[in-house]
Amino acid sequence: MAEHHAQYQQSHQFPGQTGMQQQQHGKSYQVAKAATAVTAGGSLLVLSGLVLAGTVICLTIATPLLVIFSPVLVPAVITVALIMTGFLASGGFGVAAISVLSWIYKYVTGSHPPGADKIDSARHKLAGKARDMKDRAEQFGQQHMGSERGQHQTS
Repeated sequence: MAEHHAQYQQSHQFPGQTGMQQQQHGKSYQVAKAATAVTAGGSLLVLSGLVLAGTVICLTIATPLLVIFSPVLVPAVITVALIMTGFLASGGFGVAAISVLSWIYKYVTGSHPPGADKIDSARHKLAGKARDMKDRAEQFGQQHMGSERGQHQTS
């Protein structure tokens, strides 16, 4: 900004303007900037004080009303909070259910939704473990059936 102002001053010099006049012009520009900053800052400070005073006055007036109506307001606020929480939870669970049903529909129809490869991998692992357990159970049953037959024949 200062460079732009200096270029503006140099391009708009009058033929009889001296260095002293340029310095005075620069100082007046700085004074104008400072006056503007003080004016804006002071105005905002006064506005801030007025808002603070208004807040304190409103709080002073509202405090007795809040104390008088607190037996009604506190349960009302709790009820509204619970109702809002219930609606938000219900909506969230609804969105989650629709997302899951959409994913399952895509998976069943054959399109490849994200994570389907992990589901297929887990299904193959579980099927393999189930076959292993079935084979072990059959072997265990054959061993026990054979040992029971041997005991019955010796008696």
